[in-house]
Amino acid sequence: MTNKENIMSEDTKIAFVAGRASHGSGAHEHPGGCQFLADMINRHVEGVEAKVHLSWPTDKTAFDDISALAIYSDGGQGHPILPHLEQVSDLAKRGTGLVMMHYAIEVPKGDAGDHFVTWVGGYFETHYSVNPHWIAEFTDYPNHPIAHGLKPFEMDDEWYYHMRFSDDMKGVTPILSSIAPESTLTRPDGPHSGNPHVRSSVAKGEAQHLGWCIERPDGGRGVGFTGGHYHKNWGHEQMRKFMLNSILWAAKVDIPVEGIKTPEPTAEELDTYI
Repeated sequence: MTNKENIMSEDTKIAFVAGRASHGSGAHEHPGGCQFLADMINRHVEGVEAKVHLSWPTDKTAFDDISALAIYSDGGQGHPILPHLEQVSDLAKRGTGLVMMHYAIEVPKGDAGDHFVTWVGGYFETHYSVNPHWIAEFTDYPNHPIAHGLKPFEMDDEWYYHMRFSDDMKGVTPILSSIAPESTLTRPDGPHSGNPHVRSSVAKGEAQHLGWCIERPDGGRGVGFTGGHYHKNWGHEQMRKFMLNSILWAAKVDIPVEGIKTPEPTAEELDTYI
């Protein structure tokens, strides 16, 4: 049974913007990851159409009728959104959902960072957030549609953490949270490697939020997710379910109580997207 039999939506359109693959085979496979997730939506979710753009569309009408925009790309100073903040601001104001995945959650501090706090609740701020590889464990979830069907799991990924969130996490609902071990801070301080703020947080044993969402005053929804470094991880049922639940929730699609169900791809099937 597919989700086409148990989820209803009316002509919902979702756009993905994929950055180039940037880390060699198997990591930061942005085009392949976007196409895989889009295929899962198109094949298994009734009434939803997902389309992948391999760069920012030159056609300014490309996003006119979308319910959500998901970006999976490199970030920082090279983030594809930076020349288009005004366009995305207009999308947000009309209630379009926004989803930022992995490196796409990092933008420069200042105007872009402030926009991200408004749009998706938080972002990776250099000299405040960090990007280590570690095994995060997820055991408890809130009562939220994105968490529908999720079971406890652990995953080895490049889990960015200690994001810059809105003041007092106002409006932000953490979905994936884990305690980062001190072994994630063995590198010297630097823009992405360590800083006094994150060292204090880890020493206190504070939960680090690696996947979260926000419902904005404009009526739109936003999602931030710091994992997604390894292409193979989309083969994990819980990782895949979290991401698909998130994207569809951002598009205001009702998420079934068991979450979005999709068949488990083989390693060979995932490799066809690279």
